[in-house]
This record gives sequence, C-alpha cells and structure tokens, in this order.
Amino acid sequence: MTDLFTTQPKPPLAELLRPKSLDDVAGQRHLLGPGKPLRLAFEAGKLHSFILWGPPGVGKTTLGRLAASAANSKFIAISAVLAGVKDIRQAIDDAQAALDRNGKSTVLFVDEIHRFNKAQQDALLPHVESGLLTLIGGTTEHPGMEVNNALLSRAQVYTLQPLADGELQQLYERAVPHLQGVTLDEDALALLCRRRRTTLSQLGRTGGDCRIRCRPERRLR
Repeated sequence: MTDLFTTQPKPPLAELLRPKSLDDVAGQRHLLGPGKPLRLAFEAGKLHSFILWGPPGVGKTTLGRLAASAANSKFIAISAVLAGVKDIRQAIDDAQAALDRNGKSTVLFVDEIHRFNKAQQDALLPHVESGLLTLIGGTTEHPGMEVNNALLSRAQVYTLQPLADGELQQLYERAVPHLQGVTLDEDALALLCRRRRTTLSQLGRTGGDCRIRCRPERRLR
C-alpha cells in the first residue's frame, strides 16, 4: 500500500501526452475519422476483438485503453514479452470477477501479442469465444505469420500507419508545456522529420514513433 511518505515517480512524457479521447489521437484517420470502422465501434460502445498491427509508438496501447473506456469495460494490460500462462489465467479470473461483481465486461490488451507461443494463445481462445474477454492485441509483426489461425479468425486486423510530419508537429506542440523551456525552431523540427524518415528506410519499422519524437536531446532555439 502506498503511504504518505512514498515518492511517486514522474510519468514519462509519452504518458503525459497519452490521448484521453479519440479526437486527441494523432494520425490513423483511416480508422478513426468520421464513419471509419474503429470510430463507429467506439461511438456505439460495441467492441469486437481486434489486432493492431503497426510500428512502435503509433497508439496501440492508447487505442486499447480508449476502447475499454468507450465500452465502460474493465481494462487489463499484459505484455507478451513478460507474461506467461499464469498471468493469462489471472487476467481471466479478474475478468470473471468483474462480470460476477459488477456485470462489467473486460478488455484484455496484449502488447507484442506475436511473442505469445501457441499454448499461451490457445489459453486465451475459449474466453474470447465465450465473450468473457474482448481481446485487443498490439503487434509490430505480421499477424498472419505470428498469431495462430483460430485466434486470428476471431479478431479483425487493423493496420496502423506511421505518423506523418504534420502529425508529429502536433505532438510537439502538445509537448511544449512539459519540456521545461526546451523549444525547437522550424529547422530543428525539419531535421527531426528527416531523421525519422531515414530511420524508417534503414530499420523499416521505427519511423513515425511519437516516443522517439518526444525525447528532446538538447536545447535548440
């Protein structure tokens, strides 16, 4: 239990900037714009299981949280890198308890779901089928290659796109109040965008990561 003398850690910048609503999400207009599939599902409060496939830092965890909020569901997040079958069973027990106690559904967000082995994925399957869990998976790898067919057949796959330069500019403007006086002029912003594009071409998956953009390295005026 946290006491009065416990020092709370300062949230990282990415957490401070985490969107609280769909309208605050940068990018992904092909899914979140008016009349688009995820916006319609969120606005109706009727969720389905889905997998978000895209590069790091483009909003997978945020969309999972917003989905749970839209459906007034309990939100449970686990990392496939760290979690085992025991953690999955605990999430299932928590979801059942929420349903029994409050009649509340549960959204289970699995980050890096491609890191789950077949046994771990199979442990989720019956509870996704029964509706106890609405599964939202985040992955940087092709779902068709890494997620087993039975689970994949019960989840819609949505592709997230790297953030465009203008969207990264919007994030920078939101970040300014938290940067303790650090500002970037137009040339510095353009340089960061060029660096992002170079990273994208070299590594194939890190371009458009808002977390990279929101790490000020030095004071530029």
